[in-house]
Amino acid sequence: MSTADPHSKSVPDDGKFHFSIDRGGTFTDIHAILPSGSVVVSKLLSVDPANYDDAPTEGIRRVLDAHHVSAATGTYARRRRDEVASGATPPLPTNMVGSVRMGTTVATNALLERNGCRAALLTNVGFGDLLEIGNQSRPNIFDLSCAGGGGVLYERVVEVEERVMLGTFTDGSTKTVLETRTSAFTGEAIHVLRRPDLPAIKTTLAPLLAAGIKSLAIVLMHAHAFPDHENAIADLATSMGFTHVSSSSAVMPMVRMVGRGHTACASAYLTPVITDYLGGFLGGFDDGMR
Repeated sequence: MSTADPHSKSVPDDGKFHFSIDRGGTFTDIHAILPSGSVVVSKLLSVDPANYDDAPTEGIRRVLDAHHVSAATGTYARRRRDEVASGATPPLPTNMVGSVRMGTTVATNALLERNGCRAALLTNVGFGDLLEIGNQSRPNIFDLSCAGGGGVLYERVVEVEERVMLGTFTDGSTKTVLETRTSAFTGEAIHVLRRPDLPAIKTTLAPLLAAGIKSLAIVLMHAHAFPDHENAIADLATSMGFTHVSSSSAVMPMVRMVGRGHTACASAYLTPVITDYLGGFLGGFDDGMR
């Protein structure tokens, strides 16, 4: 641990500790501004189970223990996560913590190692292979032997009967239109040709939960302009017990379905990992950290 003068032109003057943390795969770097305005920098192993459960938590604890001189003895003693969870040991107090900013490679590592949450994709009938097919982005567009991409992040695909059309491309006169709505996002006319059958979708999703898949990405055509059907299916999936649902219209409301779909699937695959990590981190502190 080293101490230096602060480089920032703006130093908090609230009399509290302010932390900036970079939690990498190998090392965790802690930058702390003390109540006096001095800066303390330290480095820990990101994974060291023999000595602590979480490196950022331990880094904050060490700074508080070393520099909060008015604290009672033992206030910032090391805690084990299971002891805090069971109530045997109180969590670390945060009354002297002004802010914590943390960047982490937890999601990046999970993506590279393919160690994310088990997820499924729900999309329109006939579009189950869309994200595997992708688009024309490849090193040599005229290479007939071009191999596929790096694979997809979901285990299973559920195709559902749902269809809307944009009034920009058709007046709907050649189709059976159930209703025509105006998009609140683009101002376009939306022709609803088929609404999702929620009871049927519930039956289709049940085997996913039974197989242990608790994260779902929902990617429907034109959902960027008309998210209502995605929202209805998302509410259904949540009520069924899916712990994380990523609707493409909420995650990335863009026109192109491939890019929107990949983003929604990445969210379904990685967000639970980040949520679990943050839950563990926050669990080491009292409610003042939330």
